[in-house]
Amino acid sequence: METRLEKLLVEEGLVAPEKLEQALSIFRQKRVPLLRILVDEHFVDEQSLLPVLARRYGSRFVNLKETAVDEKAVKTVSARFVSHYSIMPVSVENGVLTIAVSDPFETAAIEDIQASLGLRVERVLACRSDIAEAIRKYYGIGAETVERILDEMPVVEHETRRQFHDLEKLAEDASVVKLVNQILDQAIRDRATDVHFEVYEDGVNVRRRIDGLLHDTKVASNINVLYPAIISRIKLMADLNIVERRLPQDGRVRVQLSQKQYDLRISIVPTLHGENVVVRILPATMLLSLEDLGLSPQNFDTMVRLIGRPHGIILVTGPTGSGKSTTLYACLSRLNTKERKIITIEDPVEYEIRGLTQTQINPQIGLTFARTLRSMLRHDPNVMMVGEIRDAETAEVTVQTALTGHLVFSTLHTNDAASAAVRLVDMGVDPYLVASSVRAFTAQRLVRVICTSCKESYEAGGKTLFRGAGCRRCGQTGYYGRVAICEILVLNEGIRELILRRASAMEIREKAVSSGMAGMIEDGWQKVAQGVTTTEEILRVTSE
Repeated sequence: METRLEKLLVEEGLVAPEKLEQALSIFRQKRVPLLRILVDEHFVDEQSLLPVLARRYGSRFVNLKETAVDEKAVKTVSARFVSHYSIMPVSVENGVLTIAVSDPFETAAIEDIQASLGLRVERVLACRSDIAEAIRKYYGIGAETVERILDEMPVVEHETRRQFHDLEKLAEDASVVKLVNQILDQAIRDRATDVHFEVYEDGVNVRRRIDGLLHDTKVASNINVLYPAIISRIKLMADLNIVERRLPQDGRVRVQLSQKQYDLRISIVPTLHGENVVVRILPATMLLSLEDLGLSPQNFDTMVRLIGRPHGIILVTGPTGSGKSTTLYACLSRLNTKERKIITIEDPVEYEIRGLTQTQINPQIGLTFARTLRSMLRHDPNVMMVGEIRDAETAEVTVQTALTGHLVFSTLHTNDAASAAVRLVDMGVDPYLVASSVRAFTAQRLVRVICTSCKESYEAGGKTLFRGAGCRRCGQTGYYGRVAICEILVLNEGIRELILRRASAMEIREKAVSSGMAGMIEDGWQKVAQGVTTTEEILRVTSE
């Protein structure tokens, strides 16, 4: 069989002779199917190879991404079976089951189906990656693991499977561990930042936040039976109390998934029908730079100039999820040299950066932002970062820290830069101290970036704009990744005078714009014109 394949590959010119010889050498060592070696080692393009094989061996090639899959066929073959053989049912009609395979020489799966289901099998060829994607789409992530657990799980007489003999023991079972890992691993591969486990009266919902938006995730329909075990497994990972189901719990754990280390932040809250869990996924180490934020040349130069000053406050504002922490870390990374002592006070510490002294507050024991900040001043810092100014006391101490010769970074929850000045005064900080200590207020939002793999142009209002058509890389969304749009309000004498007389945010904003500040929306339209993002994205994040 391999000889026929080798001859075909040479005749069709699909692989160079030296590459074929390398593949054969690997085949003799590992006894892995030659086709898989050729594809995995990138000796041949599967998209080009399979149509040729289909034509030669009397089959046909299908693009599973564009093929309608019959739900009846999906229900005919179990998740465990399709995952084991890496096949995908496509249709079933008149006793004939059509399955997609990536190897035309695969016979074991066909023999098993014919023996166990009594159906005649017709084989079509499809790319292995498309088959794996289709299995996740139609069966759900970890569906085969769910089936295996339920098949092996003992049923207690007169009880439903919701009631387990020993929930903790089941949570530590290798199959449940594998199921949770599969869900988290796939979330990481799909670039999710958060995974939401939500329980309702009629079942369980799993959603993932990708590029700032939540998307439903296909999971096995009977995963609700294992939901208590899944939650217990997550609790065990974070060293939380698995017996406590009435109170919220928070924890964290460092894990290795997809060959990288990640910090998982676990938040559990009781709801009407059980416990909901949110798992935030953060890389254990992350190299952040100002260049990666997508700042306009004007804003980049302004920010570099601001963080080069020896003292004063730089406040980053915006709602939750607008990338404030990322901007602060990027600034600190640029300042992180052996000549500087940098201390951060955070809740929680999001990324660990070597060279920084990072402290996490704990209000339950009295370790607040203000108290920690006072203590840290005795550690002779040059630069300090206060995670968030939440109250008047923290605001006052932060201002005093800046006035005593320190460069201080912090965040504030306001909608725009001008409102931050008014907010500090409203919190009880003397306008004179605000005007004297603050160097700049910045405001930002995150917008999704057009996917470069499916980017296309179109005409609108006499202008050429761009959008993403949707492809496999971006999950058919048309977007891949995010970038910041921002405004930087640098305090000059005119703006300081307005703060001193407690002017409104609108007055401060008008003065800043007349002084040359480019507003956040203007920054957004500039990125639309450059083909970075779309008008819909700018309107989505700036509409109030």
